[in-house]
Amino acid sequence: MKERGLFSKFKSRVLNILFWSIISAAFIGPGTVTTATRAGFDFQFQLLWALLFSTFACLILQEASARSTIYSGMNLGQSIKHHYAGKKAQIPVLILIVGAIILGCAAYETGNILGSVEGLSLVLPRVDKRLIVAAIAAVAGLALSLKSLRSMANFMGSFVFIMGITFITTAAFAQPPVDDIMHGLLVPSLPSSGAGLIVLGLVGTTVVPYDLFLGSNVVQKGTTIKDMRIGVSVAVILGGFISMAILAVGTEMTSGLSPEAIKNLDFSYKLLSDTLALGIGQWAVYIFGFGMFAAGFTSAITAPLSAALTANSIFNKDTETKKDTEAAGSTGRFKWIAYAVLIVGVVLGFLQISPVPAIIAAQAFNGLILPFVSMFLFMVVNDASIMGKCHLNGRISNVLMIFVTWVTWMLGLLNVVKALLSVINRSELLKQHDTLFFVLSSITAFVITAIISYQIIKKRIKSQKAAEESESNYSTAKL
Repeated sequence: MKERGLFSKFKSRVLNILFWSIISAAFIGPGTVTTATRAGFDFQFQLLWALLFSTFACLILQEASARSTIYSGMNLGQSIKHHYAGKKAQIPVLILIVGAIILGCAAYETGNILGSVEGLSLVLPRVDKRLIVAAIAAVAGLALSLKSLRSMANFMGSFVFIMGITFITTAAFAQPPVDDIMHGLLVPSLPSSGAGLIVLGLVGTTVVPYDLFLGSNVVQKGTTIKDMRIGVSVAVILGGFISMAILAVGTEMTSGLSPEAIKNLDFSYKLLSDTLALGIGQWAVYIFGFGMFAAGFTSAITAPLSAALTANSIFNKDTETKKDTEAAGSTGRFKWIAYAVLIVGVVLGFLQISPVPAIIAAQAFNGLILPFVSMFLFMVVNDASIMGKCHLNGRISNVLMIFVTWVTWMLGLLNVVKALLSVINRSELLKQHDTLFFVLSSITAFVITAIISYQIIKKRIKSQKAAEESESNYSTAKL
């Protein structure tokens, strides 16, 4: 009996981890593959610290999002709606969130379709890419029609583990230098012009804004804090480790080359394929290609799913939202939003636009959305009317969230500066004064974060007092 009980407990843990792997399935897409390999191609292991930070930030925010749902009974979209209830800012804020998430998911979906096609093309080079697009669209459409969210999660969780094995195996056979890896992990640096955009892309592809809404929507009734933390931790850390393995594979494309030779190279999937074939063997091309296809395929399902769940959670009534979360494909509105996002990716996939710039641009766009979503989540976990006064964020959790919010604002501002200078054809200013721009962005981000944090803590104290008065009035009325 004892052995049966242990087996049952072990099975429950495995299924819990498999279920939460939907988070990894969402953020490890072709965007991760492209941005991470590009980071390795351009800067070797020097930007590994960005993936380490991204994994840490993702873990902090995903845990807070899921925890708020367990304690409040509301998903993140509903909690934000509740926080702004009766305020003039409610409608603009909700429209901003839904618009940004849907646009972000559509941008990701384009990269998901293009990236998965490129991955399968490495395995089946003679197959017409448009046929691959059609096949991916058909299977993704069928998956989105499933009524059980748990079935989707378990299906995609299985793909995550297969995908992880393929990328980690490829990186292991490349035998990356341990000293360079440790230096890249522990010594943050922006080696040259263009590194800031790649760093923002690495953050945007790991701490995915729509993933925070997805994580809160998939919390099942009866889930304990302990089970959630185990599931989220394993899923996020595994995802971060896979991303680092992908970056390590990207370094192989310039291994042994002189700086002059590297400058004359242009990143492409063909170059990646040729490098893997020469350095490791043709089998590595097939394994990496299938891993990239798996990454794109799972994300091609999670992006439309997240857009639809986010919109439903904000604009539906609470009872309708709960029903939609348990039976994801049951409503016409859900299907309309999900399939609309899928169609955007499919159409651009058929047009065969260049995948690498599209994918990196999508990561940068979502990196700009992230500071706002982090700010809203910070508000939610410090609102006693949502969390209850006993479950508000602790001091350590608040310090960590403030740090993450500051860094995301800093990276976002750097990207805005880069974009503005590019518009006026003064990009060389960023190259000449990159340290100055970095310091100014850091200070500006610190001021913004400090102001936001002060307002949130101020409202936290007010909401705590309101909750205590409500309890006191209830006790008096009961007597």
